[in-house]
Amino acid sequence: MPQIHPLALVEQGAQLAAEVVVGPFAYIGPNVKLGSRCVVHHHAAIEGDTIAGAGNHFFPHCNVGAVSQDLKYRGGRCQLVIGDNNRIRENVTMHIGTEDGGGVTRIGNDNLLMVNAHVAHDCIVGDNCIIANNVMLAGHIEVRDGAVLSGAVAVHHFVTIGEYSFIGGVSTVVHDVPPFMVVNGHPASVRGVNRVGLRRKGYTNEQMEPLKTAYRLLFKQGAPLSVQAAQVEQLFPGNREIADLLAFIRRSAAGKFGRFRESLRGKIAWDPEDPANEF
Repeated sequence: MPQIHPLALVEQGAQLAAEVVVGPFAYIGPNVKLGSRCVVHHHAAIEGDTIAGAGNHFFPHCNVGAVSQDLKYRGGRCQLVIGDNNRIRENVTMHIGTEDGGGVTRIGNDNLLMVNAHVAHDCIVGDNCIIANNVMLAGHIEVRDGAVLSGAVAVHHFVTIGEYSFIGGVSTVVHDVPPFMVVNGHPASVRGVNRVGLRRKGYTNEQMEPLKTAYRLLFKQGAPLSVQAAQVEQLFPGNREIADLLAFIRRSAAGKFGRFRESLRGKIAWDPEDPANEF
């Protein structure tokens, strides 16, 4: 049975699995589902159509599942879907999706969202990401597995942040961030390979050498992207990281404003009758 403090407010209709712990002055809305071993600390609020998996920690004063700030939201029964073992720290805000963005904001597994981070409507966050203090994610952003966003980073809507990338603190991100790379600045630009992050993920120096060469050719030479990408492809045939990097860069280059997801604007239909959108 869940352990609910007598001073918490859990609305009728909320579904709490076994071993959920709810602290004093926490609020859980009527359409919330929490998996086993979730901990809702004092003064945390979980509302809206929010589904969370197992082992998530919701720290004091976070607000999860509120209605989007997008003025185009029309009141549809959109959702926030959270995976397992996420740490959602103090004052974090995470909003449900909107009809024009597919209806769902999705958070994966094993992520750390630090104090005062904001995840807007229709964002997709993968697994094992770190979103540091005061990071602002606008709507429709995708953050892929293992990415690290340092403090006070501001990300433009429809940006894609590649896997195992690192964004330096107080950067302004207006274009897609290539996987495996470090970016920072105003606006942020590619500065090198994310060697520290890749080592932490188990990459060897030998595995990183192709990425270092690719960085020099793609981002330092100043030659046309198509020419340099073809050269990199010839140098490292069959290399998974290089193939992923080149596919990402080509897709971003084909997108509007260097943001591939801009091409999805207005094309993602939200169907309230689709089983995937049922609560």
